[in-house]
This record gives sequence, C-alpha cells and structure tokens, in this order.
Amino acid sequence: MKIAIGSDHAGFRLKELLKNHLLAKGYEVVDCGTDNGDISVDYPIYGEKVGRAVSGGEASYGVVCCGSAIGISIAANKVGGIRCGIAYNDDVARLMREHNNANVIAFGEREMDESDCVRRLDIFLSTPFAGGRHERRVKELDDIS
Repeated sequence: MKIAIGSDHAGFRLKELLKNHLLAKGYEVVDCGTDNGDISVDYPIYGEKVGRAVSGGEASYGVVCCGSAIGISIAANKVGGIRCGIAYNDDVARLMREHNNANVIAFGEREMDESDCVRRLDIFLSTPFAGGRHERRVKELDDIS
C-alpha cells in the first residue's frame, strides 16, 4: 500500500518521523515535501499535493502535518474526493475511518505528542470503513462541490 505524506516547515520533523515509521512497517511512501524544516513554506501547497496524490490514485491514503493540523487539513479537503480529519485523539482517528471513510489524516507538530501521532496513524490505517448507514453520508460529502 502507498501512503502520500506532506508537510510545511512547521510539520517537517513530525512528517519525517511518521514517514520513517511507515517505511519500517513496510508501506511504500510518496513524499510530497517539503524537504526542509528550516525554510518557511506555505502549507496549502503540500496539503494539495497530498490530496491530489490520493484523489488521483497514486496513493491509497495521505498524511499531512503542519504546526496545528488545521491549515493543511483545510488545504487537503479542498481537493475533490478527499476526506481529511485531524486526529486529536485515538477515538477520532478510528471514527474518521470507520464512519467517514477518511482518506487523509492530519497532525499538528506543535500541538500533538509524537508517540500519540504514531499510534493514531496506525489506528487510522488499520480501521476499515464500516459502510452501511455511513455510505449515504460519505456520498453526500463527496457530492458537495
């Protein structure tokens, strides 16, 4: 399975940690940048790159990181077909997959503990979409333009 990952400068260190975690678990990783945490860059560029990699089928899921997770998750969600949530606790990491069929997960380097992010990424990737009553709602999300 391929996972697209991207961050701005404020999420770079966390992106690298999560990328290495994914590689160690045997996932293929598409690194959408940035490649440096020392130079200020704009989060919309990297949220869109990850979103397009997922929506275009280059990756099955995406991971985005910035300082708070807010800006980059908004950017990813602007791409058609992307359903990105902020994993602010373990239950939400599970529910965004189970109920919302989320395909991108967002983390905030300045606001979240690294070990929590690793655990929540694993929860997200291992949780299947429940379908059923949730399918109609996910279709409604995808129909919003």
